[in-house]
Amino acid sequence: MRYTSYFCSIGKINCVMAKKLYVSNSEESTRMFKNDFLESLTKIHWSVPLIFWIPVIVYLVYKAYAIGGLSVSSVALYYFSGLVFWTLAEYVLHRWVFHYHPTSDWGKRIHFIFHGVHHDYPKDRLRLVMPLSASIPMATIIYLIFSLFFAEYTLAAFFAGFMLGYLIYDECHYAMHHANFKSGIFKRIKDHHMLHHYADPEKGFGVSSSIWDVIFGSGFPKKNKNK
Repeated sequence: MRYTSYFCSIGKINCVMAKKLYVSNSEESTRMFKNDFLESLTKIHWSVPLIFWIPVIVYLVYKAYAIGGLSVSSVALYYFSGLVFWTLAEYVLHRWVFHYHPTSDWGKRIHFIFHGVHHDYPKDRLRLVMPLSASIPMATIIYLIFSLFFAEYTLAAFFAGFMLGYLIYDECHYAMHHANFKSGIFKRIKDHHMLHHYADPEKGFGVSSSIWDVIFGSGFPKKNKNK
């Protein structure tokens, strides 16, 4: 169960009265299913998405260029467009899907499986990247939706960039929770995501980039980031 944080300002003194926003910061977490097979589908090592999806991305680029006959510039354009579009998809999914708060018991159960468990156990090493049991069906559905708007070979280039964006998100997410960045852009990205977990889970929905938080006004004040 997660808790609510409370913020107050007394004169010139800013204070934070915050109960825990998590259950445990242990690198392990709670069991989600009684069935061992189903439970195994909820856990994954951070390297598995790279091993599985990089060959898919390479094939899609090959399909667009070698089979589809698209020019290098066309492949690059659609590839980069897919990469940029992922950043918006990441924000939309995180803010309005993963942080949708259902009222029914079964809805709460589904929410916990997909995202609530991560907020309750934010440092669980085996639940920081999306398991293939979820990413493959989701990628398939999204690919079919995109196919309504793109021709076959332009879709291959666009979706390759989209999936690269997903991989960057997944691996960045793991790094945000377990890597110790001292400075630079990754330090800023990590600070942004840590505020989402430990200050206010209803802000800071961008993980690999905070650009859409700026555009939609869901970021954190600079004074909080400086703290």
